[in-house]
Amino acid sequence: MEALNTTAPPSARNFAGTAAASSGLTRIEAAERLERFGLNLLPAPAASSFVLTFLRQFKSPLIYILLLAAAVSLLVSEAADAAFIGVVLLANGLIGAVQEHSASRAAAALRALEEPIATVIRDGQITQIEARFLVQGDLVLLEAGGKVPADMMLVEVNDLLCDESLLTGESMPVRKTISSPGSAIDDHSRPTASAGTLITRGRAKGLVIATGRSTGIGRIAAEIGKASVSQPPLMIRLARFSNIIAWTVGGVSLLLIAIGLMRGLAWNELFLMAVGLAVSAIPEGLPIAISVALAISMRRMAKKNVIVRRLPAVESLGSCTLIATDKTGTLTLNELTVTDIRLPDGTDLAIDASMDLDACVIRGAGIDPDIARQRAAKLLKAALLPNEGSLQEEGGRWRGVGDTVDVALLEAAHKGGLRADELSDAYPLIGRIAYEPDLKYAASLHRSGQGAHIFVKGSADVLIGMSDRMDAGHGPVSIDRDALLRQMAEMAGRGLRVLAFAEGAIDDGPEGPFGPHHLTDLVFLGICGMQDPVRPEVPQAIRDCHAAGVEVAMVTGDDPKTAAAIASEAGLIFQDDQITTGIEVQAAENAGASQLDDLTRRARIYARVAPSQKLAIVLSLARNGHFVAVTGDGVNDAPALKHAHVGVAMGRKGTDVAKESADIVVTDDNFASIVTGIREGRAAYGNIRKVILMLVATGGAEILLFMLAIPLGLPMPLLPVQLLWLNLVTNGIQDVALVAERPEGDELSRPPRRPGEPIFDRIMLRRILISTVVIGGGGFALFAWLLRQGYEVDAARNMLLLLFVMFENVQTLTSRSERRSVFSLAFFGNPLLLAAIVATQALHIAAMYVPWFRDTLEIAPISLMEWALMLLAASSILIATELDKWRLRRVIR
Repeated sequence: MEALNTTAPPSARNFAGTAAASSGLTRIEAAERLERFGLNLLPAPAASSFVLTFLRQFKSPLIYILLLAAAVSLLVSEAADAAFIGVVLLANGLIGAVQEHSASRAAAALRALEEPIATVIRDGQITQIEARFLVQGDLVLLEAGGKVPADMMLVEVNDLLCDESLLTGESMPVRKTISSPGSAIDDHSRPTASAGTLITRGRAKGLVIATGRSTGIGRIAAEIGKASVSQPPLMIRLARFSNIIAWTVGGVSLLLIAIGLMRGLAWNELFLMAVGLAVSAIPEGLPIAISVALAISMRRMAKKNVIVRRLPAVESLGSCTLIATDKTGTLTLNELTVTDIRLPDGTDLAIDASMDLDACVIRGAGIDPDIARQRAAKLLKAALLPNEGSLQEEGGRWRGVGDTVDVALLEAAHKGGLRADELSDAYPLIGRIAYEPDLKYAASLHRSGQGAHIFVKGSADVLIGMSDRMDAGHGPVSIDRDALLRQMAEMAGRGLRVLAFAEGAIDDGPEGPFGPHHLTDLVFLGICGMQDPVRPEVPQAIRDCHAAGVEVAMVTGDDPKTAAAIASEAGLIFQDDQITTGIEVQAAENAGASQLDDLTRRARIYARVAPSQKLAIVLSLARNGHFVAVTGDGVNDAPALKHAHVGVAMGRKGTDVAKESADIVVTDDNFASIVTGIREGRAAYGNIRKVILMLVATGGAEILLFMLAIPLGLPMPLLPVQLLWLNLVTNGIQDVALVAERPEGDELSRPPRRPGEPIFDRIMLRRILISTVVIGGGGFALFAWLLRQGYEVDAARNMLLLLFVMFENVQTLTSRSERRSVFSLAFFGNPLLLAAIVATQALHIAAMYVPWFRDTLEIAPISLMEWALMLLAASSILIATELDKWRLRRVIR
């Protein structure tokens, strides 16, 4: 493949002259260029036609065996058998093609739910649009955590690092810089950002130079086409199981062929018998049934705001034993509002939380409102200037764009009478230090008179350390750090998110680039408290987790007291000694893995945790035996999301980096949706077990039937064509219908599955053994009894085939639940399954009367007395299964 060409195409270079303009394109210009260049979309995978999908259904070793069996039938002049096999293969191919075609369309619909968003400047306003509507010449704002939505030329850069491993294979991020003013640069030497790369640090402004198919990644995508999809681990394990069965069946078939040849049976009948037994015992429909089960749960979860990006994650989420959740936006609404201001002299001010920004006032006990606004002005100025959010008026209402903390501070400043445009004119911006988690502050430097002025917002303890004075209303006085720390602790103890503010002057102007060396000897201006209410549905969701045996741990960057207050309100169960901090995590990590494991074995509230520590916590919890689901929304959450057993990213506020690293995306950022996903994951796994039980038990019963009949000198109990009918026709749709079973309702009342628990546990093996013995042994007993009663072999086979069809229908019904009685389940709870059972039974009855089917299958109608006898015999599997379930329920009690 040729190297990626990031040079701007000629058409894009024509737009370079507009890069300096801050107003961006107009909406009219954008519409014209969208019409000219098309949507910003990568080449979509070529949709496979239904015909090709149908032909793919025949790429299977089992199908090749059946085709060989058809050829043998023709060679021995059994044209009817050959025709029947052909009809069966055609029907099987059509069913598989319809299922696969439907699944691919459903997957495309789910992918549409994750449309990326781009922040652009149009008509001089910062706005957000769907990235597919970007056009060449658009001015785009980039920030840490986002994905570059198109190829662009960077015109402003602030500490920008890009992960370009998608294109280059280099794991280290690439720093983007712009030449200093006065340097000779042209379009070719400007730094570029390529579509699909990730912003891991900093911010930038870029001019779009290529979109969609014209981007570098678009050209690559056009070359490589559709990527192959790896097989889920669950299906890999089942494929191995199928291989074991195949070898076992092969050995049993060879043994039966050898015994049959010694008894003088025809070799062609024995060969077809071996084919029929292989079809019976190998659960060839299991991978399809599992994919359908996971896809059904995937759709159900999508309707409840849980988007599954990787199919096996459906089952994995249901297996989690601990959720490591962040706080903001997951347990809380992520709708921050500044409600309290505490000035350094102890003055408390309150801000009305009303959404009407223009009507709100700042109040203080016994303080005139105008004086209260004046007292808060310095603090609110420091909240507004180092702020990268914006407020936009739309339809008479204000809408915030940007980080939730920045928007909350802008709203507070607006309520205090400050306006961003007026302050920007009074204090021209010189430079910024953008907020990053490891810094814990943001700052901006502004021209003020003959010098410069610094405004800082960030963590209270960090800013207290940067300051040597504090504002006392009448002027700065020496700082009282202990008093300020007590104020911070008191406010945090009320569950408020605390942020501090400071300022400083540089009389002679800044020397050199603006940086941390300016952030000393500041004047501390005070703190504000922001409230982020707990989501109303979260307490019940956490109670559901506890009932389901799933522990919940909170991992947050907030103060321990704030974290504890929110955790208590959310309903987390913890003791004081289960609260730990990032400092303690770091110390334990430095002491060794065993020390960290001891800490995480006890702790359930992790406060003041740096995002980079989240991965260490998650890995430690896993070493302690937990199957961990972790939530996250930031860039630094990506390693934890990627390496957890299940990564859950937030869809509304989450960054693209987090979403790319996660298995599941929660579109409403709601913890309760995760609990819904656990329920659906457990239901999906339960349905997979039901299908395994049904397929393996019925297949094993047919093997047992032949292993008893052939060595004991009885005729072949079922003809090869009857075995094919039994397994590819009457049992071909029931497995798919069974995976559509709805959740039983008690999924969250049972403990989670142990991480190391095999699919074939003791309960499953015992139930398979019971069903195999009852169906296989019962079928053999009936066949032998009918022969002793004087029935012709064909008539006895006719009765036995009908009995096995009825056995399979009853077995399917009893498989609807592992523990609950079939009589306690809603009869019409799974109408698809009932329709499948009725259809297969009706199909077999119809075959008794349709001449071609009747002659090919060698079956015939039976009397009412024989029907009653078959119903009585078929009920034996119902009785045996119900007794085993009753015993299991008693043991569980």
